[in-house]
Amino acid sequence: MNTSPVIDFLVIGAGMAGVSLAYELATHGRVLVLERESQPAYHATGRSAALYSQTYGPRLVRALSIGSADFFLSRANGLADHAVLTPRGVLFVGRPDQQSRLDQLYEAGRRWVDSVARLGVAEAVARVPVLRADRLAGAVAEPDASDLDVHGLHGAYMRGLRQRGGRVVTNGAVTGLTREGSGWRVTTRTNHFAAGIVVNAAGAWADEVADLVGLSRLGLAPRRRTALVFDPEVDDPCLLSEMSQWPMIVDADEEFYFKPEAGRLLASPADATPMAPCDVQPEDLDVAIAVDRIEAATRLRVRRIAHRWAGLRSFFRHGDPVAGFDPRSHGFFWLAGQGGYGIQTAPALARTAAAILTGSRIPDDLSANGIGASALSPDRLIA
Repeated sequence: MNTSPVIDFLVIGAGMAGVSLAYELATHGRVLVLERESQPAYHATGRSAALYSQTYGPRLVRALSIGSADFFLSRANGLADHAVLTPRGVLFVGRPDQQSRLDQLYEAGRRWVDSVARLGVAEAVARVPVLRADRLAGAVAEPDASDLDVHGLHGAYMRGLRQRGGRVVTNGAVTGLTREGSGWRVTTRTNHFAAGIVVNAAGAWADEVADLVGLSRLGLAPRRRTALVFDPEVDDPCLLSEMSQWPMIVDADEEFYFKPEAGRLLASPADATPMAPCDVQPEDLDVAIAVDRIEAATRLRVRRIAHRWAGLRSFFRHGDPVAGFDPRSHGFFWLAGQGGYGIQTAPALARTAAAILTGSRIPDDLSANGIGASALSPDRLIA
């Protein structure tokens, strides 16, 4: 078994959270990312629906999403080969019994984004002709929402990390974490690593990493989210003539969503089934629920499903991510619980976490929106 030189920051997990923070840390010291799988971004990152919305999620998530905009618009600081955002828009639709929820979505959205607008039934159907007018009370539009190239963004972070001297080791599942002197001894099946600081960015496995240290868990709850891609059918094919230009459609209570995807439609029942960390697979029942909800709300028929999959979104009980040192174990840093918002918040969360980790000042553009160390601290979850 080999032993490597001392590493300043050892990051566990090469999903979006891990590599984005590693990229930021690589200007402060030697960085190594350990990935348990044979390729990075195999789990939650590689299975995202990939929409960037500044009105989606709780208050802290919205602030982090807005704080990530400049990085996205700059083609990931010039590291991406092409734009990572593509105009899409999103339409939150509601039935008559969801009228109050539409009101809430509009009021909450307008507090963050001036372009958010209310639409009547006719306006909503004009934008997405397959919507059933008799099932609609109206809609809330966020026209500036965009498709987000997850693969391109993750690749940009990987490229930037390597340019800054950091590296990623795959097939590197951590089997041991022990304090050794003023740092950490990190063990995998084939290596030992000596590190000053360990970052727990292991996604759905973050509480299991804490087990290796002997820490009580923070209560991370992985939940399954199912997705499918299908070929849409309608009685009048003219209704699909401009399908590629449709916004993403999201039910007001997030009971389903769908959006154009390479000539087909990507959809989900927006399920959130508690699961143990695993290579999660879709369940037939969840796929059937998605089909039923979409066919009830639209004139679409789902006859052939081209592809189906599932991913894990991980939540803490307060719904916000955690980024901070664990007060019970010196040099052990949490970055977990992104709750399905991890892609669109990654740039701002990585910059914030890097500042907390290195004892630096949180960037002014982020702190001005209320993003601070106390709001992300794991202390809130430790009994």
